[in-house]
Amino acid sequence: MASASSSSSSSSLLNHTSCHDVFLSFRGEDTRNSFTDHLYAALKRAGVRTFRDNDNIDRGQELKPEIERAIKESRASIVVLSEKYANSRWCLDELVLILEQRRSFNHFVLPVFYHVDPSDVRNQRQSFTINVEEGVEGSKWTEYNVNRWKAALAEVADLTGMVYSGSETEFIAKVVDTVDCKLDLKLVSTPAHLIGIDSRAIAINSWLEKEQSGDNVLAICGMGGSGKTTLAQFIYNSNTQKFGSSSYLEEIGKHSKQSDGLLGLQKQLLTDILGGNNIGSISNVSAGTRKVEDALLVKRALIILDDIDGHDQLDALLGTRASRTQSKIIITTRLLDIHAWFRSVSWKCEVQKSKLLSDDESLQLLSFHAFGSKIPMEGFKELAVQLAEYCGGNPLALKVLGSSLFSDAEEPREKSSMIGVWRSTLNSLNSLKGDLDCKIQAILQKSFDSLPHASNKELFLHIVFFFVGEYEGYVAKILEHEWHAKAGIRTLINRCLLTISPSKKLMVHQLLQEMARNIVLQESRDPAARSRVSQNDESYRLLRNGKGSKTIEGLALDMQKLHEGMTSNPSTLDTATLAKMDKLKLLKLEHVEFKGSYKNFPELRWLYWTSFRLKKIPSSLFGSNLVAIHMSYGFLEKFEPPMDLNSLKILNLKWSFNLVNIRRLSRLPNLETLILSYCFRLSLTHVLETIRGLKKLSLLDFGGCNQPWKDEGMPASLLVPFPDSLKLLFLYRCSNPLTPLTNLKMLRVLDVSSCPNIKYLLCLPSTLEELCTSWCSSLEKITFESTGFRLRKFEYLGCGNLYEIQGLFKLVPLEHLDEADLGHMKWIKGYHDTKEMHICDDFTLYRSHKAVLYEYGIMSTYLARIRVQSMPTPKYMSLSASLSFRVPSCPENGRICGLNITASYRGSGISLSASYRDKYTRALFAKVSNTSKGLTWMCGVSLVFMDDGEVEPKYYKDYKKEEEIIGGALSEFELATGSYYLCRRDYFKSTTPDWLNMLVGDTIPRKYLHGWRKSHQSDYKTSYMEPFAYRDDPYSDWL
Repeated sequence: MASASSSSSSSSLLNHTSCHDVFLSFRGEDTRNSFTDHLYAALKRAGVRTFRDNDNIDRGQELKPEIERAIKESRASIVVLSEKYANSRWCLDELVLILEQRRSFNHFVLPVFYHVDPSDVRNQRQSFTINVEEGVEGSKWTEYNVNRWKAALAEVADLTGMVYSGSETEFIAKVVDTVDCKLDLKLVSTPAHLIGIDSRAIAINSWLEKEQSGDNVLAICGMGGSGKTTLAQFIYNSNTQKFGSSSYLEEIGKHSKQSDGLLGLQKQLLTDILGGNNIGSISNVSAGTRKVEDALLVKRALIILDDIDGHDQLDALLGTRASRTQSKIIITTRLLDIHAWFRSVSWKCEVQKSKLLSDDESLQLLSFHAFGSKIPMEGFKELAVQLAEYCGGNPLALKVLGSSLFSDAEEPREKSSMIGVWRSTLNSLNSLKGDLDCKIQAILQKSFDSLPHASNKELFLHIVFFFVGEYEGYVAKILEHEWHAKAGIRTLINRCLLTISPSKKLMVHQLLQEMARNIVLQESRDPAARSRVSQNDESYRLLRNGKGSKTIEGLALDMQKLHEGMTSNPSTLDTATLAKMDKLKLLKLEHVEFKGSYKNFPELRWLYWTSFRLKKIPSSLFGSNLVAIHMSYGFLEKFEPPMDLNSLKILNLKWSFNLVNIRRLSRLPNLETLILSYCFRLSLTHVLETIRGLKKLSLLDFGGCNQPWKDEGMPASLLVPFPDSLKLLFLYRCSNPLTPLTNLKMLRVLDVSSCPNIKYLLCLPSTLEELCTSWCSSLEKITFESTGFRLRKFEYLGCGNLYEIQGLFKLVPLEHLDEADLGHMKWIKGYHDTKEMHICDDFTLYRSHKAVLYEYGIMSTYLARIRVQSMPTPKYMSLSASLSFRVPSCPENGRICGLNITASYRGSGISLSASYRDKYTRALFAKVSNTSKGLTWMCGVSLVFMDDGEVEPKYYKDYKKEEEIIGGALSEFELATGSYYLCRRDYFKSTTPDWLNMLVGDTIPRKYLHGWRKSHQSDYKTSYMEPFAYRDDPYSDWL
């Protein structure tokens, strides 16, 4: 319901505090070193966190505390019922506790009947007969305990379990699959601690258990911030495993208003219910609705529809025909009349009003945010009780108010001062009169009023009105000068008024947005007398009336959205109205057309004007204070700044289809970001000529532009270079050769994906951290200016002609190698004309010929359909997956010159289509250890490699680097002392993480084993590379 400390163990378990996925209960005497040991290893390999007690001694009279804790902190238990299981008081006590967890906390229990009959367990026959020990002092086999244990045995025998039969390996695989299926929950994030959630979930859990048809929808209704979403999240996490499938759609009201928002929500819903491969093609919302209606008829799913604010969303996501579905649908909404819609479509909807927190719960929540504890600090209790009561049980208001009054004062003087602040706050709140909604508004505004600087308040209002969902770095650059945005954003986050999404975008809770809008509305009933106007109808009327404003600092208008709600065509607007807004600094216009002169246009800091209708920039449109210009999808043919714009840092002209000329960008000396993607008529050569003097340009996006970059026959020495200040360069989907990059000594990200004519990338800067060359079909070779390059992310899928990346790897066709080069492996020459594709490697996947791959000083290849008789008899051989041998002593003056390893295997015979191949392919790995030296190397595919001090074969003298040789300087690849991970990509994305434990043990952090990496480099930031969009904040200061 709300975040705070809680004593509820169920709340703790469901908030991801469980330490284990599975607890193994078994009789050690029967199965510890056989079946259970094999099952434990299989669970670990499958990535299931499994607890197994390793004590092999007689246990005491009571359960050890760590065993009891492990059961409570596990999400599931596997009970291995073997012949002597019931002889152990310890096992029986474990079973009782496990079943208690199942009844109380949705703990999944899987009984495994290992060489025993379930009916014997159920009826306590044969070895499961248990009796009271009479006359034995101190015996635990009392009548009370025996009755408990008998009941537990009967209960566990009645559960759906698995009876051991057939192959042990296959049986264990089925057990692991069953557990993995049950634990694969699509949980959603909830607050770290919950207050009062259990009591509020009882009625909904009871409703979920009802099976009668027609009673399939429950709506949780209430005001904003009352805990509706948190309750729905808790219910979802608690019950998702009871359904065949589940879906949680959050913030539907917000997402449905976006372009194709409802269609995207439908696709997510169908994907969750039917599975990602079964939804087919959906071209429009109507088609999606029909698919949803059909899916609800055949699937039993748990569906959460969060923040419904319109009936059209229900039409799209549930359909309008009555459905006899077995699914359960929970809706959160502020619309108390939501049941009326369901009556109109003959659905039955149960409505539950959101229950606010009690006084005690409110005090705990307020105290948690004010003092970091559910108990108020000494001296504050009376004030805390009164403040908690005033909040009326609204969780968000309690959280915000508590955070604004946070105190960790210990000194008497500091504590006395803070008590005075609390008392002043309480007096101020008590002076307000009105209903609950007004009180919550006042409480939220008190947090706003407590901001330390006036600039913080202005910054918050600007963000709410114009920048919610925008990148943090983007907003900081625009608002820094006047409103100290960098520091101010941190202050707003600390006061719980603002959050940052994982993709670095600014997010504000809806209730807080409403609070901010009310603050501005209270400035005046006349929009022209307010500081900000963002409602389309108000902005339009204000501009149409032509009176201007002496107070407006920010204005937004989207004529396309406004036109959708109008019965007549809107009037043409005149620029003279904007000229009368002297304080206007932030202007956001979409699909707006003006007539008139731009003389005396206001001095803006941010101009966002999409679909700008003019062909060139009017001489007075731009002012010297502009920091960012966004004019995408416009009709500009020529862009030329009419004056020096020393403050401008961001210029975005993407999708300007008619733009052919950009001139005098030297007038933008501080420009940092230039986005010209999909300006199809622009020439890169022309752009480079005009930006060559920009010393601060760090990001250039010229993706999707196909005009020639240079005149045919122009010498490379005459090509215009990129500005040497660039850090991010996006040239994806460009069809022409690349201009030299050797001068870019600060470049960190380069994206040239889908550039079909690039043949070589030579002397790339050593500063490069992310490189995308995917689908560069002509690309053959990549080199770097030095071997000390910092590349961390590398994408090269679909580069069918790429044969060498200097310092990383090289492909040599098998037919180009002499038998002398191959040594004892010369027999593989007989397979040079095979057409089988390499596996497990997107570098070799699309090759039509057989080749040998050199990397890390290793030669490797994969051969299909090998004739066994063509292979020489190996010196050492094993039919299992492992082989150990002692290296023979070298003759006098001799040295080890190589180690040849051949792994033979048989595939499953399943033919996979290209779309599924990468998902389902399994990697071939070799783990090579020198036990005397304590060294281990893990490498992909079959191998031939050289050891320390060996002579270098001639076939890759010109390729490898000394530090890439096994036995050489491999410190950058060392995971733990003596263990090296020589892997270019994430072979394990389609397998379970613990597959790695067989190779390198379980002491190495998983993050070091995922993806291609040349070194750990823990200071590495998040990725900034995506072929067609910016995934993370490209405006971040670290760039």
